[in-house]
Amino acid sequence: MKDAGDILKVVGMVLLVLFVLAVGVPLVLAAAGVALGLIGMLVALAIAVIKIAVVVAIIYLIIVGIRAVLR
Repeated sequence: MKDAGDILKVVGMVLLVLFVLAVGVPLVLAAAGVALGLIGMLVALAIAVIKIAVVVAIIYLIIVGIRAVLR
């Protein structure tokens, strides 16, 4: 009879785990999606700033090169 009680405890734990996986995982993924969306936006902003910096650096090098040739 004691084994039946242990089996019921195990079955209860398994059902609890399945419930947590069915309900908790989508909630966590939704929260992570919001966080990842924010991080993705920051990464996109950083990439845009780097692209602008590269364009400004290339323009500066062209201007300095033209000035050096004209001297």
